[in-house]
Amino acid sequence: MAGSATETGGRTARLATFLRRAGATAPFAAFEWIIAGRYLRARRRGGGVSVVAFFSVLGIALGVATLIIVLSVMNGFRSELMSKIIGINGHVFATPIDRTFTDYEDLSERLAKVAGVRAAIPLVEGQAFASSPYGGSGVLVRGVRGADLDGMAAISKSLRGGTLEGFDDGAGVIIGRRLADALGLQAGDTITLSTPKGSTTPFGTAPRTKSYAVKAVFEIGMTEFDSTFVFMPLAESQAFFNKEGDVSMIEIYIDHPDEVGAMREPLELAAERPILLTDWRQRNRTFFGALEVERNVMFLILSLIVVVATLNIVSGLILLVRDKSSDIAILRTMGATPGTIMRVFLINGALIGLVGTLSGLVLGVVITLNIKPIQRVLFPGAWDPTVRFLAEIPAEMNSGEITVVVITAFLLSLAATLYPSWRAARLDPVQALRYG
Repeated sequence: MAGSATETGGRTARLATFLRRAGATAPFAAFEWIIAGRYLRARRRGGGVSVVAFFSVLGIALGVATLIIVLSVMNGFRSELMSKIIGINGHVFATPIDRTFTDYEDLSERLAKVAGVRAAIPLVEGQAFASSPYGGSGVLVRGVRGADLDGMAAISKSLRGGTLEGFDDGAGVIIGRRLADALGLQAGDTITLSTPKGSTTPFGTAPRTKSYAVKAVFEIGMTEFDSTFVFMPLAESQAFFNKEGDVSMIEIYIDHPDEVGAMREPLELAAERPILLTDWRQRNRTFFGALEVERNVMFLILSLIVVVATLNIVSGLILLVRDKSSDIAILRTMGATPGTIMRVFLINGALIGLVGTLSGLVLGVVITLNIKPIQRVLFPGAWDPTVRFLAEIPAEMNSGEITVVVITAFLLSLAATLYPSWRAARLDPVQALRYG
């Protein structure tokens, strides 16, 4: 015991001599980093990194990694759902006010010529009941022109059977894969569509039922669309829903969906007639608003993990101050100022916070980049797309958010060192040497 104390005193004396040579007034001098590095090691009877410091680093790393992963997944959800919803539904929707869209061809051409507009697609939309010998389901029928359908990348690039060639020529339809599975159909089979808005007779409106060939099957990856959408040639849909020479609306696709507000005035001027314009933000305000609220709440809740982890730094440094009280007293008697002692423990806590934050950054980025393979290996079949709309866990990292997480975690770690460092600086060397 006496030998251990003598050895410790010898090391501390050598550091104190270095202190006098380096100059006590230089903040964050080399000797302060040397002392801080020694104090990060285990106590006298141990080896390696101290247990308290290890668990502090581990806690901060897990907190930072969790924040990065969760925020990236939330961003991925928003981007994926936004691309699916907007990709198939358009960005701006023009509907008639004073009269029907019997001039839809000329109107769509004028709207398509507006700067920033990628396409203006006239369509007929109506609800129907789809059936086959194996089952039935409610569907949303959309009548579009073949060229417009071919321009919808969400559809044309996601075919799982059949082809879009000759879509306008025949009476074939295109259905989603989940609808095809539910009805037991594939490309080339026959689907029957029924609508209550059929032909008008002296006895009222008679339901209309007609069979169509399944020309192709698509799979967007969003369950709601893959199980309900049926695309029909525009002319056929006009006859099916009693809209001869008319369309339900004109969907407008623009180059920058987030700037949709600036497109309203040019579109209204180009229409040259009264129209009602609604955009994707208005139609999905509740949905995307709920996602944003959930994302912010998750950030606040998960930030508590980092806060709790930083409390380990407080407890660890307080224990370190008690353990090194004799060493601190000797340094003080050899010329170390209270500021020097305080900076030593600030460096201690900062190193723990920095290592934990950087470890969490690396861990979070690695898991986020490999989240889909991890899902397939560890949780096969656990992701039900009928509940969550999407077939896989999406993830999209935002460099700005990651920077905020990293800086916040490090600043919290640094703040956690202030009280133990101040307590170490106020340690009375006489009392410490007397009572050990």
